Amino acid sequence: MISGQATAPAPSSARTPAPAQASAAARSAADPGSGKGAILRAARRAFTQRPYAEVTIRGIAADAGVSPSLVVKHFGRKEELFNTVADFGPAAAELLDAPLEALGRHMVVTLVNHRRELQSDPLLRVVFSLGNQDERSLLRDRFHEQVTDALTARLPGRERALRAELIAGHLLGLGATLSLHREGAGADATTEHIADLYAPALQSLIDGA
Repeated sequence: MISGQATAPAPSSARTPAPAQASAAARSAADPGSGKGAILRAARRAFTQRPYAEVTIRGIAADAGVSPSLVVKHFGRKEELFNTVADFGPAAAELLDAPLEALGRHMVVTLVNHRRELQSDPLLRVVFSLGNQDERSLLRDRFHEQVTDALTARLPGRERALRAELIAGHLLGLGATLSLHREGAGADATTEHIADLYAPALQSLIDGA
């Protein structure tokens, strides 16, 4: 393993899934009959928790409860599957798809609904890559580029980069809290009520107030 430089797929246009393809993959993950959702969740666990070289298609298939050939059919080779796991573009596009004055609430509602409908968090996998110096560092690079930088570009006013980082932290914190308390009060609360309580802090950062 080469420290400080990813030896797995580089974020080049030739190797990174196109936004439309990645978005289609994310939508199809909601279909439990296809097996794609289980494969993607297993791949996220594998690539964020173990070095790239130790991850195998066979291991991902076993964790997902499907055949290795089905993994290849849906996602291609290990390199292509890693690129799908490392792509935050579709999630960022959904989270940012609202006017600035309503963006805080939209992000909270989108994140909570994504977790409840697809049984996965659109951003939280980046947390498991922290501190690792192998290919998993690519997840952090992609998150910064596709989520934090995209947020920065949307914000008005001063200290945009700092505010964007804090907004991203709020979103990761919400996902971590809901994961930690899977059977807690948040599980019984409606999405709208969670947004009522959580979104104002995000909106304050968005507005720069």
